[in-house]
Amino acid sequence: MNKKFFLISFLLSVLMSTTVQAQNYGPNISLEQAKVVLAAAEAEARKQGWPMAIAVVDTAGNLVAFSKLDNTQIASVKISQGKANSAIGFKRPTKALQDALEKGGVNLRVLSLDGAVPAEGGIPLVHNGLFVGAIGVSGMASDQDGVVATAGAAALK
Repeated sequence: MNKKFFLISFLLSVLMSTTVQAQNYGPNISLEQAKVVLAAAEAEARKQGWPMAIAVVDTAGNLVAFSKLDNTQIASVKISQGKANSAIGFKRPTKALQDALEKGGVNLRVLSLDGAVPAEGGIPLVHNGLFVGAIGVSGMASDQDGVVATAGAAALK
């Protein structure tokens, strides 16, 4: 038990050192803010011609806004929400989990972390230096999901 705790603690510290400085949770994203994020992500997906599911969640991982473009694969509905939950729960983009997993070794333990989705496309939403929620996108390859998620996150001012 103690060894398992140490390994998980070590893994989380490695993950935290590879991403932006840790921040605190703030007030939940408002519906109006979530709509702005969602609209920017949708616009990028449409511009690229990518069918996407886009989820915006609050600091507790509760769905605030959602959109599924026409012809988006059905599985992407839950995957987008999972990416958003993972991003806000671990306070880092899901790409950080993906990158850690790609390194192998002890980082394979990412697969055992409850709620971790190690695939690009989930980004925490930061407003005034505080986490207010996250966006999760699914529908294409994960790097393309990341492009759309980044466009959405950039719209939050």
